[in-house]
Amino acid sequence: MPPTESIPQAFDTIVVGSGAGGLASAVSAAHRGLKVLVIEKEPVFGGTTARSGGWLWIPCNPLQLAAGQADSIDEARRYLAHETGEFFDAARVDAFLQAGPQMVSFFREHTVVDFVPGPTFADYHCDAPGGKPGWRSICAAPFDGRELGDTIAHLRPPLPELTLLGLMIGSGEELWHFFNATRSLRSMSHVARLLVRYGSDKLRHGRGMRLTNGNALAGRLLRSAMDAGVTLWREAPALELLRDGDRVTGVRTRHQGLEQRVLARRGVVLAAGGFPWDIARRRQLFGHAPNGTEHTSPAPEGNTGDGIALGESVGGRALSELPHAAAWVPVSRVPRKDGTFGVFPHFVDRSKPGVIAVNRHGRRFVNESNSYHDFIQALVASYDKADPGEICAWFIADHRTIRRYGLGFAKAAPLPLAPYLRSGYLLRGATPAALAQAAGFDPGAFEQTVADFNGPAARGEGRPTGVAAPPTTARSAIPPICPTRASRRWRRAVLCRESRRRRPGHLRRPAHRRRCAGHRCCRQADCRALCRRQRCGQHHGRQLSGRWYHAGPGDDLRVDRRPPHGR
Repeated sequence: MPPTESIPQAFDTIVVGSGAGGLASAVSAAHRGLKVLVIEKEPVFGGTTARSGGWLWIPCNPLQLAAGQADSIDEARRYLAHETGEFFDAARVDAFLQAGPQMVSFFREHTVVDFVPGPTFADYHCDAPGGKPGWRSICAAPFDGRELGDTIAHLRPPLPELTLLGLMIGSGEELWHFFNATRSLRSMSHVARLLVRYGSDKLRHGRGMRLTNGNALAGRLLRSAMDAGVTLWREAPALELLRDGDRVTGVRTRHQGLEQRVLARRGVVLAAGGFPWDIARRRQLFGHAPNGTEHTSPAPEGNTGDGIALGESVGGRALSELPHAAAWVPVSRVPRKDGTFGVFPHFVDRSKPGVIAVNRHGRRFVNESNSYHDFIQALVASYDKADPGEICAWFIADHRTIRRYGLGFAKAAPLPLAPYLRSGYLLRGATPAALAQAAGFDPGAFEQTVADFNGPAARGEGRPTGVAAPPTTARSAIPPICPTRASRRWRRAVLCRESRRRRPGHLRRPAHRRRCAGHRCCRQADCRALCRRQRCGQHHGRQLSGRWYHAGPGDDLRVDRRPPHGR
């Protein structure tokens, strides 16, 4: 009879989880001469990090200072104090602000991890005390997956919905090139080179080898862990923390079919993520979602809060006092050919020119360019607590906007819209009233919303009426909307819906070329400003009218992997 438990092994440090936190901890410990084991319960390494944008918020980081961008620990501390309010933890914040720049320098000097700066990636509330319009955020630099050798097969791939036919697209300037590929020879050349390389990688390796964003961060950390001699176990869940009195001495795990008691001489690091797929904890912490199933998440479904549960099993306590127990973002559910649904996070759509969002009642509820956290908070607040209906929203855009920038999973020109219309991801109709009836909200309220938006947009005046800005943002009022010039030609418009159930919806409006003046973020053609508009609350309007389209599969709100960091 085969054995069910092996002889105990011993390491200096055991790390539970292989996302950025886990692999960074393992590399740091190994650099100091410790014998380190990383256990990952999934068949692949990388955790939620491998699906993420790969951005880190590090005030006074070396890339920022090297570019001559002024910042200080005091300013960052003042910003975090403003953002966190009564939950401000001075000791923890000071430790983070002091160690953050040192961490970046350490990994750049001693590992293959490297970063690129985010000059236009503003703080979520950049007008708040101590806030900055850019440079505090850094992103993992693109990475050649061939550096991982055969281990590339064990790195979690990115979300398919965030790729272009499997090609990973980086943030910032690279995204700008894709937006302008049909309008700029330079951008067309850049995109063509990436597509040729991707095609070559597919033929040789069966997948793209140019890793970007969170996949690049996970890949770089995984290569660094391999170089540092870290032992990596896949499909090895942490079943129990071993104890000797009040001291944690190791982990009971299952690896290669055997239960193993692995001892830790120096300690155990719990880096198993948050609780996006822990239904019971979601039910406990999300007051507006009593069933625990009202949300979906782009995080891997194996991210079920194991680290939190392990900590609680030895006397730890998970905080339940935070006003928002998740980092929110609107997502749409994308129908796949096999009948399942993918998830597309709307990180950028909200700040695109010519996009608005309405709730289930057909009313606009937020400055869409506010941070995605604020967007969802405003969405939840726009519904009465006694309302038994679903908390959901729809994104509205016209044909020119979706052809210029894309919308959600629907790609910009020259890729066709027909597949998204056939799948139900994009839906279309004839009039605003027909859109409202099909989507299930009040036609009168929706037509009034469109009129309230169009009037000020056409006149180049201030905020449209009826928009409730979240109280948490410093820029609580929508700034003046730039003047627009209406085209004589009517264009189709698209509505992309944020709801868990399938429901029709549609909209349309005329094409416009926005003429703006005054603000440095007001250049419609300059997609590089999208990040700054998104994070700083700069929203720019174009009139909505004409023949209508509607888009919207069943979508949901995202439950992030961890509580907010006070940003």
